[in-house]
Amino acid sequence: MAYAIIQLNGKQYKVSPKDEIIVDRVPQAAGEKVTSGDVLLVCDGDKVNVGTPLVSGASVSYTIKDHQRGKKIRVSKYKSKSRYRRVQGHRQEQSVLVIEAIKV
Repeated sequence: MAYAIIQLNGKQYKVSPKDEIIVDRVPQAAGEKVTSGDVLLVCDGDKVNVGTPLVSGASVSYTIKDHQRGKKIRVSKYKSKSRYRRVQGHRQEQSVLVIEAIKV
């Protein structure tokens, strides 16, 4: 099974063709096809190609399926003995990507 390790928005993801991954929001519009050259590792069966830091000539193409917001988290601050309490909510902006192909 072929897979690759790519870098998007400063984070690394392990992807295979036809995978659907959720990443931090990317600036392109939904439905757009994008090719990324930030490939750190490519594995095709027994052949493993590790980049220093990137694999030259390798690219991963993907389609942006949708933009969404993540699950709500609650951030709270508390200081004892001083009646100080603050609660804040946050929802992270996310994008759903469908991996089309890995080119070596």
